[in-house]
Amino acid sequence: MKTIYRHLDLGCGDAPRNPFEATELYGVDVYLGTIEPGKYFKQCNFVLQPIPFEDSFFDYVSAFDVLEHIPRVAIDKTADAITHPFIDLMSEVHRVLKPGGIFYASTPAFPSPEAFQDPTHVNVITEGTHEYFCGPDAYAKRYGFKGEYRVLEAQWLYATYAQSAKRPLINRIKNFHKRWIKKSISHFVWQLQAIKEI
Repeated sequence: MKTIYRHLDLGCGDAPRNPFEATELYGVDVYLGTIEPGKYFKQCNFVLQPIPFEDSFFDYVSAFDVLEHIPRVAIDKTADAITHPFIDLMSEVHRVLKPGGIFYASTPAFPSPEAFQDPTHVNVITEGTHEYFCGPDAYAKRYGFKGEYRVLEAQWLYATYAQSAKRPLINRIKNFHKRWIKKSISHFVWQLQAIKEI
């Protein structure tokens, strides 16, 4: 019997990505373009809503050019409270991942100008942002983060080479050239493994 692996692409639009080549591909976004909402694809504003899938459902979750659009702080006027949408999203990703599942994120990061030039970029990611969500005493827990991740990968990658979770030697060589010779890398990539009880 063939094992089924499920992948959720956050901010999928009408071109969902599957960097681990999972068997089943799901997606969520505010706008799905030409994709009809249904079992596999759902409309959701994850700044305001939880990810619309059950706990421990996915083997993988990805976010390509998404995290920089999630505010760090928001005001909930109905509750007269301050919320932390980015921290809440990181908790939600952890919730829907299976134990040992992987969160894959590729984001324009500081100090690249691409982190700032788009006026809808409201969350500047750095080389150390992911560390706030890693380990049993993750610092983001002070702000309501629920979960724990372990770092599998955290590195600068040329956006084209970040489309897949595979790292063939030729792409690693090209990435080295883009980063150190041309100094043209804008994206930081995380692979974070969800640590949770079975």
